[in-house]
Amino acid sequence: MVARPSDFGRDAFDPAPLACLVAQRWAGDDGEVPDSDVDRYLEAVVEAAREVLGTEFVGAYAAGSLALDAFQPGRSDIDIVLLCRNPLSEAVKRELIARLRHSALPCPARGLELVVYTVATAQSGTGKPGFELELNDGPGMAFRQTLRPADRPTADGTFWYGLDRSILHKSGRVLAGPPASEAFAELPPEELQSLLVDSLHWWMALPSQADDRPAAGADDAVLGACRALVRSRYGRWLSKVDAGRRLLGVGYEPAETIEQSIAARSGEPPPSGRQARTFQEGVLHELLAATQRPT
Repeated sequence: MVARPSDFGRDAFDPAPLACLVAQRWAGDDGEVPDSDVDRYLEAVVEAAREVLGTEFVGAYAAGSLALDAFQPGRSDIDIVLLCRNPLSEAVKRELIARLRHSALPCPARGLELVVYTVATAQSGTGKPGFELELNDGPGMAFRQTLRPADRPTADGTFWYGLDRSILHKSGRVLAGPPASEAFAELPPEELQSLLVDSLHWWMALPSQADDRPAAGADDAVLGACRALVRSRYGRWLSKVDAGRRLLGVGYEPAETIEQSIAARSGEPPPSGRQARTFQEGVLHELLAATQRPT
């Protein structure tokens, strides 16, 4: 049963102590795990969020690579989603930014990607961005704050939020608050499929090489397409690398492109821009066939 916004009262849940949750080790694709610095950082983020939001605080969730058992120290971001009861004032948003930006709370990964939603938005079951606040910052990431969805550049894409909330519904790691499967509603299949198509169009619109030389970022483009296709075909959210391995396991072609993309995560040359584009076009064709949308 999906929880209603009214179910998220102050005493509606008795979450496990945060220290026990962050002490869990989430193995990555190469067997590495977040170290104690990440554990302490997650705890510090939740503590700061509680202090700033007070009674508005509902929950905190690890998303992205931490949710999908794919965290790689030195490469991965730390993705965190916070839930609040009601829309936040600009003053509270700016206080949260001040407390959580890298200069105030150093991030032990490439960077922090933080999004704050109200319970109503998390439970909306739509692909609309709907966030209260978005913060990106870290040692390997430029500082960016967005206080309302209308301020987000269109070129950056708006499909991310619905897809991320779908991932959280299936795989979100609870740092504090109710279970992720209750806190975040799944999207209707048609809307989710449409967002997967949008994500492929976005990836394919990025500037890239069109020749046969190894292209920076081509591995991400290919493995991102793998993840979209696995979700469409099998109804599961996997990490990019695990999605590539899943497709290799069922004989998806061109296998060489997937294998090169996975190897690139360990320092090998990525596929060429031409290989990546050909692969994306094949995945897009299948996604469009499933949605019956025009190209």
